[in-house]
Amino acid sequence: MPDSLPRLTLVVGEEEFLVDRAVSGVVAAVRDDDPDTAVTDVLTSDLEPVQLPEMLSPSLFGGRRCVVLRGAEQAGKHLTAELLRVLPAAEDAVIVVTHAGTARGAALLEGLATHADSLVRCGRLSPPERADFVAAEFSAAGRQVSAAAVAVLSAGVGTDLRELAAACAQLVADTTGAVEEDTVTRYIRGRADATGFTVADRAVEGDVAGALEVLRWALGTGVAPVLVTSSLAANLRLIARVAGEGRGQPARIARTLGQPVWKVEKALRWSRGWTPLGLSLAVRAVAVADGEVKGAAADAAYAVERAVSTVASARHPR
Repeated sequence: MPDSLPRLTLVVGEEEFLVDRAVSGVVAAVRDDDPDTAVTDVLTSDLEPVQLPEMLSPSLFGGRRCVVLRGAEQAGKHLTAELLRVLPAAEDAVIVVTHAGTARGAALLEGLATHADSLVRCGRLSPPERADFVAAEFSAAGRQVSAAAVAVLSAGVGTDLRELAAACAQLVADTTGAVEEDTVTRYIRGRADATGFTVADRAVEGDVAGALEVLRWALGTGVAPVLVTSSLAANLRLIARVAGEGRGQPARIARTLGQPVWKVEKALRWSRGWTPLGLSLAVRAVAVADGEVKGAAADAAYAVERAVSTVASARHPR
């Protein structure tokens, strides 16, 4: 085994994102060195002592083994004894063990620490450490970021490292040059405004670029694609119903349709740019996307993006 690959890595701490990143880093390094490496990733709580020897033995096809044992603090007395006996002696596998660092399973943690070739600490980060984490994310991407931008991003996104890392990646992808405070402020505002309703409103207004931008924010912050298609369908139905009422006072149309006046007024503004053909094309696109995001498509995000683009393009400005 190459000297650059630690045989036993111990990942200690309760910050799940950092734990996952540490584990993925080891697995990626092993596979870079040997693409045929067989990787076994199991919860320690699901493991029986008798399974260990087979798990750590060389692959039948001659490739290296990489074994990830998660949640070692959950190991019982018998499994702890077997782990301490087998892991230090295993020569033919790269082993990664994760442990929460709690008092439970302390004997196993102490025993493995004496044999570990690499120890990675993944404890909860303090506010200054989270700021350092954000700055490091930009640095790793080859981008400069101001201290003010780091502070605004940390305050606006929150303490979840996974979300912070996603926000950094989003800003790197969507901007160029140094990341400054005003750039992050626009990003935070975009996150707050990104809902399925906002995407649908931009789309029926015919704003292709705006709709797709808000859609990216929405999907990046966890909005389900099905909420976007349902909002698109609702807007298109309302436009069709309002247009079908002909000209008239918004209050009268609102009473007839059983809708709030403000909603009818908005739909009347939208309807001025829509033709029957455009509505037909948009409705069909949304119907197809709705089926795709409910399971018919391999990539729901792409399906809803295509629908949003089609709807926005179907409106003809007047």
